[in-house]
Amino acid sequence: MSGWRPLLLALAAASISACATVDTDPPALSQVVADPPDAFLSAVPGQNASVDEQWWLRFDDPVLADYVERTVANSPAVLAAIAQVEQARAAARITRADLFPQASAGLDASRSRQNLAGNGLGALLGAGGESGEDLDGDADGDDAPVSITSDSFQLTGQVSWEIDLWGRLGSQSAAARADYLASEQNLRAVRQSIAAEVTRTYFDLVTSRNQVAVSEELVDAIAEVARQVGNRAEVGIAPPNDRTLAIANLGQARSGLAQRREALERVTRGFDQLTRAYPDGDVVAAQVLPEVPAPPPAGLPAELLLRRPDIRAAEWQLRAAGLRLQAAQRSFLPGISLTGNAGTSSSALENLLDGDFFVWTIAGSILQPIFQGGRLRAQADQAEGVQAEAIANYTDAVLQALTEVETALAVEEQLLARQEAAQFAAEAARASVDISFNRYRAGLDPFVTVMESQQRALDANAAYLDAVSARLENRINLHLALGGGFGEPGAAAAETQD
Repeated sequence: MSGWRPLLLALAAASISACATVDTDPPALSQVVADPPDAFLSAVPGQNASVDEQWWLRFDDPVLADYVERTVANSPAVLAAIAQVEQARAAARITRADLFPQASAGLDASRSRQNLAGNGLGALLGAGGESGEDLDGDADGDDAPVSITSDSFQLTGQVSWEIDLWGRLGSQSAAARADYLASEQNLRAVRQSIAAEVTRTYFDLVTSRNQVAVSEELVDAIAEVARQVGNRAEVGIAPPNDRTLAIANLGQARSGLAQRREALERVTRGFDQLTRAYPDGDVVAAQVLPEVPAPPPAGLPAELLLRRPDIRAAEWQLRAAGLRLQAAQRSFLPGISLTGNAGTSSSALENLLDGDFFVWTIAGSILQPIFQGGRLRAQADQAEGVQAEAIANYTDAVLQALTEVETALAVEEQLLARQEAAQFAAEAARASVDISFNRYRAGLDPFVTVMESQQRALDANAAYLDAVSARLENRINLHLALGGGFGEPGAAAAETQD
């Protein structure tokens, strides 16, 4: 026993030196951002409610809600993400299987024939052979060749087990499970992204239809003005150039209408594609844009780390990288394996279940890596690089998330002011059209003023619709930035306890 002591001491020392502690936890918010605030700087004070899980319902549009739910369930991007989750789950199960003994059973059967020189051997074996052997040959001739045909049957069971004494296999299994949990968070992120894209495109569709409707209304008004100006020019009340200008103004308005109809066709076909419908342009949607709902609660910056699926995915990827670094470091330690074989062996098939023919073998081995050309060290260095990359990706994801939330909160007030100003401008521009035309008929203003007021009315109405659409899009971005929708924040953490 004394001869084993130096070896055991050497193995213990190697385990202490090689199994350095690897931090697999993600950095705290204070490590990513210097002096982070307790609350978002642009958030409304007192907002501490939970973030909406189905935020698209706040727009109070059942048609939109149906589009979102159906598209999220059937989107190719979501289906691909689900397939990736299934792959990651299977990979985790495969890696976990290495922690358990591996058992297999086999049945071997063979028949062989050998030719032996006669001489004295034929005489010795001429009387026959053992059970399971057939002897063929010429018994009358001393030199006649002798052939032996023999049967062999084996029923065996094999068990092998690599003992995870240092935790290398456990680290690899935990890393694969972290990859699986990261893929689940990526699935949440894809679902949120698809929901936001459907909502955004739906509002673009409604906006484009309203733009076309406003443009058609103004084109009709410009056409009526052009008709009246033409009549005035024919009787000599207005100069001929006014009729020419009116015709040019009408042509320009019709060109703008065609351009807006083109934009509507594009966004309609894009919405069809997004919702997996045939792109026939027949989309049911609301007539007008909804009222912009109250802003959702922003919560606390630290809570964002638990809500945002992209941050959660980066966190699990960071844990996986740290666990693989642990496994790479522990690959320097000796591997301990146990193997066992048991079964029966006989030349007769009927004896395979007879205990008298039972045989077994048990073996153990310790394999210590000594020289592999630097492969193990290179694997450890590679794992360290992967961990450093995962830390950088996690930091970038946190900073990006904080920026998106603060930006969406900060521009809310400016977008509201823009909408109110655009609405006031649109109403004034519409009134200006009638005033300018009445003054033109009274001979107080030139026709150019009428043209300018008409174009200004068209632009002002388009600007108002764009302002409302911008507020809705920012609200979508805010919901997306806060990580609302598709899963509770603690769901992934609970998975680790299974």
